[in-house]
Amino acid sequence: MGVRALIIQGETENMVRKQSDDEASSASAPAQAVPEAPRPPAKAEPKQRSTSVVIFALMIAMLLAMLDNMIVGTAMPTIVGELGGLDHLSWVVTAYTLATAASTPIWGKLGDMYGRKGVFLTSIVIFLGGSALSGMAQSMGELIGFRAIQGLGAGGLMVGVMAIIGDLVPPRERGRYQGIMAGVMAVAMIGGPLVGGTLTDHLGWRWIFYINLPLGAIALAAITAVLHLPKKRSQGRIDYTGAALLTVGITALVLITTWGGNEYAWGSVQIIGLGAVGVLSLIAFLYVETRVAEPVLPLHIFRNPNFSLVTAIGFLTGFVMFGSTTFLPLYQQTVQGATATNSGLLLLPMLLGMLVVSLVAGRVTTSTGKYKIFPIVGGLLITVGMFLLSTMDTETTRFTSGLFMAVLGMGMGCLMQTTMLVAQNSVEMKDMGVGSSSATLFRTLGGSFGVAILGALFTNQVRDTMTERGGGKAAAITSGSAQLDPASLKLLPPPIRDAYTHAVASGAHQVFLWGALISIVGAVAAWFVKEVPLRGAAAKSTDSDGAAAEAAPIAETV
Repeated sequence: MGVRALIIQGETENMVRKQSDDEASSASAPAQAVPEAPRPPAKAEPKQRSTSVVIFALMIAMLLAMLDNMIVGTAMPTIVGELGGLDHLSWVVTAYTLATAASTPIWGKLGDMYGRKGVFLTSIVIFLGGSALSGMAQSMGELIGFRAIQGLGAGGLMVGVMAIIGDLVPPRERGRYQGIMAGVMAVAMIGGPLVGGTLTDHLGWRWIFYINLPLGAIALAAITAVLHLPKKRSQGRIDYTGAALLTVGITALVLITTWGGNEYAWGSVQIIGLGAVGVLSLIAFLYVETRVAEPVLPLHIFRNPNFSLVTAIGFLTGFVMFGSTTFLPLYQQTVQGATATNSGLLLLPMLLGMLVVSLVAGRVTTSTGKYKIFPIVGGLLITVGMFLLSTMDTETTRFTSGLFMAVLGMGMGCLMQTTMLVAQNSVEMKDMGVGSSSATLFRTLGGSFGVAILGALFTNQVRDTMTERGGGKAAAITSGSAQLDPASLKLLPPPIRDAYTHAVASGAHQVFLWGALISIVGAVAAWFVKEVPLRGAAAKSTDSDGAAAEAAPIAETV
């Protein structure tokens, strides 16, 4: 009995000791877990704040890229008055456009190969350098050359913005930034003429270029301090041959759209020769791209049906949007009697429609992951909006035209950022730069072709109507140009002025009607876009403190 009592006593002591050890460990567990619990929120808040700062800086860069030509346009008469060179006036815009279009795909590829941050900062520095030099230009020749430098930098601004957002934000979450981008676009389209006119009148035309410097400095400082992307170093060589051939081909196409029907007739030797050079260069470019290790524009990205479709839709959107809206201010000033400043404000219905719908589309895409409906609805709304605008005549009120523009703006809001979202979701992360640059390039080329082709239709219709309503004397007034400024219009005799207002209304009718017909093609193409799940969609299935598998490594780079 004594032995058994000792055994029982020993077991009891062991149980008590184990219980006390368990209580001690359980008491110490919270003390060890406490510092771990708040870590995700503590880290997430600075990351979120850093991302917001980066997005803010990117939007400034985007504003610089979009604002430039709209500011410059209002100052051109003053620039010509001081520097002279009226015959070379168009080259101030053409040099910038050429350099931007030709450098866009190259900037995208460089970002993929060597890292996006350094390449993007370089493009900002080149743009700011070109802006400073343009402000100091002493002749029209110097201004044209400095504008080309500025355009080289501008080619990397928009591509850099889109590609960096593509790196930082998964496609599923990217919709929440669509409204910000649409807002920047609206500010550029409305504020450009207002800012350009104000700076030119009060500070001088050189400040339309100097204004870029403080804005660019803010973007440079914020991106340098806050953006931390993984560094890359490609072992491959830059495809210089492909880059040169693509530059020649794009340059020839842009020159055709710029000179055709203006500097030279469409059937002239110069235009036909440029067409031949452009086609041959692009054929040679396609051949080279299939042979090099690091093509400047990898053709395999076009094997994805969604990417090819949205690229085509982007081209058609650029064709219709830029080609058509170019003539809205002219219609408002000539037919509706608006001033140059007010014509910019009269675009508000279109821009507000674009902004509101873009916000809604972004939120719906972020919350549901569904996006196919927006290209379809956008194509239909643009078609309807264009058709409604084609019904305008000399009796159409500003309220009615504002409603028509609102419909067009809603269609643009469905398409502008959604097509870029689908394009980026259709390529691998390593091709984000060339995917973004390709989508941007085709939209830019679409705009160039739209302005040229629809502009030729407008000019011919104006001249035909002037001849029909006013005879040869009236037609001679627009023999050099189909556009008269409001001051010159007031000096015309009433019968000729009446003929001209009817001619502009008739020309606008042709432009918008053809825009409606072309936009039907984009609406049809949108039906064939497949709704592939957006990268980062898994983020919604995790808790609020845990990022998705794809979102987490992206957040770590900020």
